[in-house]
Amino acid sequence: MTFSAVRGAKTLTLLLLVSSVAACGLPRSGPHKREIFAGSFEKQGDAFVVPVNRFVSRVTAVTPAFGFNSNFRSADLIGSDVIAAGDTLGITVFENVRDDPLLGNSGQRVSSLDQVQVDGQGYIYVPYAGRIRAAGQTPDGLRQAITRKLDTQTPDPQVSVQRLAGDGSSVTVSGAVGSQGVFPIERPTRTLSAMLARAGGTSVPVETAIVRVTRNGNTSQIWLQDLYDNPALDIALRPGDVIVIEEDDRSFVALGATGHQTRIQFETQNVSAIEALAQVGGLNTQLADPKGVFVLRDEPAEIANSLLGRTDLVGDQRMVYVLDLTRPTGLFEARDFMIRDGDTVYVTEAPFVQWQKTLSAITGATSAANQASNVGN
Repeated sequence: MTFSAVRGAKTLTLLLLVSSVAACGLPRSGPHKREIFAGSFEKQGDAFVVPVNRFVSRVTAVTPAFGFNSNFRSADLIGSDVIAAGDTLGITVFENVRDDPLLGNSGQRVSSLDQVQVDGQGYIYVPYAGRIRAAGQTPDGLRQAITRKLDTQTPDPQVSVQRLAGDGSSVTVSGAVGSQGVFPIERPTRTLSAMLARAGGTSVPVETAIVRVTRNGNTSQIWLQDLYDNPALDIALRPGDVIVIEEDDRSFVALGATGHQTRIQFETQNVSAIEALAQVGGLNTQLADPKGVFVLRDEPAEIANSLLGRTDLVGDQRMVYVLDLTRPTGLFEARDFMIRDGDTVYVTEAPFVQWQKTLSAITGATSAANQASNVGN
């Protein structure tokens, strides 16, 4: 075989290999920037592509609004010694007779009634005094009521009433706390923060902890950090309150030329685009195009109409927000633009990366052609 024929065979083999690589497509982490723009609404696509600026950051900055309603905030502290249905009482009666006491045996002047349960209607039963209303009274008020009932049957009885921790004035605490359970409302634990401390505090970071309180079928919630920062949110508790501590489950997904491609849970109430990139190790310096940082989101029609100056959009709209970190204000825009639950943060590869991959493919194809030629020779 002549030299020209060998050279022609090598060239043909190279062209076939390069054509094969081009047909299959070069490996990459996702779409190019131009491909994303090609899917825009302006080019007959189904997504609106919007460059990020101050106006966009302000309109899209939506944070979950938590707070207790007026029914929770207006409740006053309950008296720590007010008796409620379900409470347990300890009652002691001292009689001024020795030979024939009303309640005790002969010679027994002190009679103790331990673990007296207040029934569902709020009453207790005391021998010789009968059924007495206890719920809503203080121990001293109940003591006087029992004394009046017994005074006609035994001379000058001395009565003491002690409210024990019971099921009547109690709340349920569950979720991400140190100790879950049913806890009585006592003098030191009449407010939300005090009861959480009684339950051992939260077992998740304060910055991402949500406190949910249910009372009489109504539920309100706040950030735990807001509770600590604002004493006005430290509501008074009521019997039967259900308190649940949960960790914020909002998250976003990072893809493309970032340090890590993964799902990231929010670590604070608000996460900016620059913080989101930092959480995944920033941009991959070998691959990333700092002009091609995208945030993909389904935006409510109200926000989409405001951004686009329209009024006709209905339902959620696909939005693609573009951040160019090379602009003089690019990093400021990334700092001000807030990430929301369910967002996808995608970073495209730099154009030169594709050139490198193409050259690598051609180089590899040439080497393969040479090897094939050598084998043939």
